[in-house]
Amino acid sequence: MELAYRYEEIERIKREVLDDIHDFHEPTIIDVIHKKISNMNTLSTEDKKILFQKVQQAIFGYDILQPLLEQAEVTEIMINGLEPIFIEIGGKLHKSQIRYESKTHLMQLIHKICAEVGREVNLGSPTLDARLKDGSRVNIVLDPIALNGPIVTIRKFKKALSTSSDLLASGMFTPAISSLFDCLVKSRYNLFICGSTGSGKTTLLNCLSSLIEKDSRIITIEDSAEISLAHHENIITLETRKTHQSTTAIDMSHLIKNALRMRPDRIVVGEVRGDEVIDMLQAMNTGHDGSLSTGHSNSPIDMLTRLEVIASSYSDINHLLIRKQIISAIDFLIYVEKLPNGERKVTDISEVIKHTPDFTLNNIYNFDESSESDESDKSFEVMVQKIQSYAKMRRHYDNKYNN
Repeated sequence: MELAYRYEEIERIKREVLDDIHDFHEPTIIDVIHKKISNMNTLSTEDKKILFQKVQQAIFGYDILQPLLEQAEVTEIMINGLEPIFIEIGGKLHKSQIRYESKTHLMQLIHKICAEVGREVNLGSPTLDARLKDGSRVNIVLDPIALNGPIVTIRKFKKALSTSSDLLASGMFTPAISSLFDCLVKSRYNLFICGSTGSGKTTLLNCLSSLIEKDSRIITIEDSAEISLAHHENIITLETRKTHQSTTAIDMSHLIKNALRMRPDRIVVGEVRGDEVIDMLQAMNTGHDGSLSTGHSNSPIDMLTRLEVIASSYSDINHLLIRKQIISAIDFLIYVEKLPNGERKVTDISEVIKHTPDFTLNNIYNFDESSESDESDKSFEVMVQKIQSYAKMRRHYDNKYNN
């Protein structure tokens, strides 16, 4: 089947599918596509799979451009009319084997982008700057302004790696706190980040995860994968899956249980809000020191209370036993806030002081908007020195044990 024929076939199936449905409901559309292609007896099984994927991309994505948008290593896409598409990888340009076979085909992409951003590009206004749904920037120039047009240039949205340097520069925390975080992570304390929506919890989680020793085997578990650890080689990224057609939903709880069988050194769990709380606590209490997680709350103490309420609602275990598990599992709570001026800040760091049958929170840092010199407080300095000493002792023990 020639590429041009594939395009015509894709367009025909696409029109038939959209004519057969009344509501733009993704599972329904996929089912219709599957039925239509399954009845094409002249095609091999492999051709049916390819055609099915291409029709899906044409309806839900950006057609032949979709695979390039999904490749993380591709940072820029350049469509020069009907010539082969150029891509940028690692700062260098490469000519791909993908190309638009007709101007009509290419204009469909342009019309789709225009419809999504609610703007027009035409002979009267032949250029357009816009953003795709994922944040990628797109520039369009039509002919006759571009003599070999239409021209489409897409600079893909790249999630910045949240290192300590990044967050220090942004003002999320101070150098002294950065030093404290480094000690906490390397000393393998279990850390829990809490805060409100949009406060920077995942950003800070990414930052703290990047401080883990490079030779550690790390398993990250999230609803939507956002943690990016470019300098770690032995990293496993697990993501939940919603029910789709014949597939079974895979939730956070299932992934955490499975992660325990994958020989992790560290487990990093994204936001917990359901029955996965119990499994997260079990992971922290079963020899996986140095685990990290996040959750929604209004304060550190509220976070501990919320964890207890959530765990109790999903378990028949006595709430006092659940509280003991929480106390045993979490060593430090880090609270982040989005300030009125839009700045995201670490505003509270509290140590969980464990004693039977309850606990107390030792607040070792509290941000004061009127002053950023809180870290000079004597109790903070003592805590940092204590953790630094423990970190040195722990590393000495590990080195001796491993050798």
